[in-house]
Amino acid sequence: MLKLTDIDKSGEPDVAHFTMTELLHISENIERIQTEIADATARAGRTPGEVTLIAVTKTYPAEYVAAAVRAGLTDAAENRVQEAIPKIETLKGDAACSSLKWHLIGHLQSNKARQAVQNFDMIHSIDSLRLAREINRFAAEENKVMSVLIQVNISGEESKSGFSAGDLENHVNAILDSCPELTIDGFMTMAPFAGPEEARPVFRSLYEIRESLSKKISDPRFSPRELSMGMSGDYKVAIEEGSTMVRIGTAIFGDRS
Repeated sequence: MLKLTDIDKSGEPDVAHFTMTELLHISENIERIQTEIADATARAGRTPGEVTLIAVTKTYPAEYVAAAVRAGLTDAAENRVQEAIPKIETLKGDAACSSLKWHLIGHLQSNKARQAVQNFDMIHSIDSLRLAREINRFAAEENKVMSVLIQVNISGEESKSGFSAGDLENHVNAILDSCPELTIDGFMTMAPFAGPEEARPVFRSLYEIRESLSKKISDPRFSPRELSMGMSGDYKVAIEEGSTMVRIGTAIFGDRS
């Protein structure tokens, strides 16, 4: 496995420290997934390049992320702030990872809001007005406009966080009214852990909600171009239903240990 201490002075890795299996595993998986993303985009009659592949790096080491970047990855995500920060700090020493964008996709506790603002480019999991206000407060202190997505619990499962679909317009307006340092760039949802076709109605519903609210809310800080939906088991269906960001971990890096 590549160690970041094995990066040479030019910022390139000494590939001798990769095993051939690790190199091929990550690179070939990314190539395959990008092909499948392009195929799903074409089936849906959408414009090529509309969908961003986000590698979910939960439990995977920073060295895996560095390998993925060298295979063409541009975006990475973590579920927990405390697990992300060591990877983010480590990869700052890798020139190839200097433009890597970091996304927070897991439930965010308010006591981690400052660190989230400091370390992430986008937060996908805004699930309460209170959390939005905390993020806004720290964004103001950091002199940073924070890009966020509103998490919507389409399926209504008690185990999932997020705003309910029924009163979403009011919640979005409340966030816009009280959080001037936030831009709402779209929505995120998690489908039930079932088959891809069982997930399809959930993805379709979020797309329809986005289209409806786009016509009703004219605030310039509401630009819901992003739909973060779809994971390793259902991302092709999510793309067919309008996803612009797919969150994939095991299909890139393999089973988590």
